[in-house]
Amino acid sequence: MAQDGQSQNIDALMAESRTYPPGPAFTEQANAKPGFYDQDHDEFWEREGRERLSWFTDFTKLKEWDRPYAKWYLGGKLNACYNCVDRHVENGLGDKVAYYWEGEPVDERLTITYADLQSRVIKAANGFKSLGIGKGTKVAVYMGMIPEAPVTLLALARLGAPFTFVFGGFSASALGSRMQEMECEYLITQDAANRRGKPGPLKPTADEAMDMAPTVKTCVTVKRTGPDVEMKEGRDHWWSDVVDGQDDDPKSCPCEPMDSEDLFFLMFSSGTTGRPKGILHTTAGYLAGVSTTHHYVFDIKPDTVYWCAADIGWITGHSYIVFGPLINGTTSVMYEGTPDFPDKARWWQIIERYKVNVLYTAPTTIRTHMKWGTEALQGHDLSSLKVLGSVGEPINPEAWIWYRDNVGGGKCPVVDTWWQTETGMIMVTPLPGVTTLKPGSATKPFVGVKAAVYDESGKEIAPGDGAGYMVVKEPWPAMFRGLLNDDQRFKDTYWSQFSDAYLAGDGARVDDDGDFWMMGRIDDVMNVSGHRLSTIEIESALVSHPDVAQAAVVSRSDDTTGQAIVAYVTLNDGAEGTSEKLTELREHVGKEIGPIAKPANVVFADSLPMTRSGKIMRRLLKDVAENRELGDTTTLADPSVVHEIKERAESGKEADKEG
Repeated sequence: MAQDGQSQNIDALMAESRTYPPGPAFTEQANAKPGFYDQDHDEFWEREGRERLSWFTDFTKLKEWDRPYAKWYLGGKLNACYNCVDRHVENGLGDKVAYYWEGEPVDERLTITYADLQSRVIKAANGFKSLGIGKGTKVAVYMGMIPEAPVTLLALARLGAPFTFVFGGFSASALGSRMQEMECEYLITQDAANRRGKPGPLKPTADEAMDMAPTVKTCVTVKRTGPDVEMKEGRDHWWSDVVDGQDDDPKSCPCEPMDSEDLFFLMFSSGTTGRPKGILHTTAGYLAGVSTTHHYVFDIKPDTVYWCAADIGWITGHSYIVFGPLINGTTSVMYEGTPDFPDKARWWQIIERYKVNVLYTAPTTIRTHMKWGTEALQGHDLSSLKVLGSVGEPINPEAWIWYRDNVGGGKCPVVDTWWQTETGMIMVTPLPGVTTLKPGSATKPFVGVKAAVYDESGKEIAPGDGAGYMVVKEPWPAMFRGLLNDDQRFKDTYWSQFSDAYLAGDGARVDDDGDFWMMGRIDDVMNVSGHRLSTIEIESALVSHPDVAQAAVVSRSDDTTGQAIVAYVTLNDGAEGTSEKLTELREHVGKEIGPIAKPANVVFADSLPMTRSGKIMRRLLKDVAENRELGDTTTLADPSVVHEIKERAESGKEADKEG
């Protein structure tokens, strides 16, 4: 709350004026037509729920809302696996490709049709059932991007077993705490995962985690890369022994009818500020939300080839690699490895090989490709692309433009999507064919999402009047239903600050056209000489300089200004981090935003610390800026990066100039 009479609203200082209206040809064929935003919210969700999903028992009531508790599609019974797989085979789509899977080794490829997927899922479900997994059994999944990952989730959904998928880059303590919190009885994992040509161990990490979670009595392990791993008698089973010999007849393992509000899965937060939050998602509303947004936001057609280049271990992967696309009967690409293995052209080879129409990825990955330059793009036919998507954090305008011009050939609409683990589905997004695009803006709330920006007193900030707290004022189908074993934390964290809205934890502003501009986490807002500045605006200003590939901004304590801005900058290949470049970058930020936003310190780094999903770990950079001991680095793609930055800062090699 405000102190000493100072407003706690966020100052919005940066302007972006470029606009891109939809082309008439795209509008003519688009799933979302002009007038799409004008629909009644309840009528829209009732129609989508009936048309997009198949029900064993039809729902009798759309929703109940007793803030903060929501229920959707009451009385309905359905099954996620049936909606994703069985009904498509029954409807004659068995020969349609569900996944083009590509391993990290360049010659390892697999085409999985919907009939193949059904066979694999039923075998897995029968194998799991033989071990005692059934409706209500709690299961943890700890895997990389292999075909068995979506097969496992679909098999568990077939049986009615709630799951938590833990990202394969997490540490033993992170996995163990999540299994312990959920009281999981089973774990599905793999021996190791390919990572830049080397196997990264998962089973040894899982063994350590199971020692922390005594409720886990059984573990099933996929043999992926073949290293020797310990197999504990009575507890550990090879996937091949459990699954391969099972019956794949649908009648041998019918889909379990699930109530619309039955628990579907848990997605745990990272736990960087206290113990992990177990975010509860139920069945029908989640499935309706992700399939509906997938259809309209990415303009999915029956012949679309779609690639969400995230990891299944994150909510993006759950919603837009597995359940959303499969419900819509979409053909997806799934890739095991990194964008630069064996070289920086790997992604563009994949797009060319499978004639990908939609690419959905993170801004940090886009900026990494920017750093590498356009050479890797040369000679690759990307003309199949029709829609480009961005997810994970606000995208700065220069990365947006680079993405559109270099990857999309200057013709593809870029849909910058805002949503969260808690929301389950995309909430604020352009609709290609309808929305006028603005680089860096997520534009409009999706139909059925009533979003707003509040000041600290709970008053809605009018368009063009500044920035504040991002909120949602009405329930939506895919919204989380609570936190595991912590109802009070659920209320306090999300519903206590404002009496009539969900607090998203992000800053935002709405411009004069009613378009939303996301400004990053409220926790990342810096207070410099009484001005509350958004990290994303300063980062965007830095990246708009032609020599800057990536930038991350944090604050450190300052006796004079309260907080001072510290910028960590990665330059494009060939640019040097000299004292002259430091001065140039500070002046550039001053010109783009204003003198108040000039960084006090600039640290030039070869790379920035990122998770494998492409998010910059700003909390670790803040540890460096404040000269603190580094926090947990186990989720980083390359933990050595932050240690190198810390060593450079401590040795005084960083470019440093007080502003």
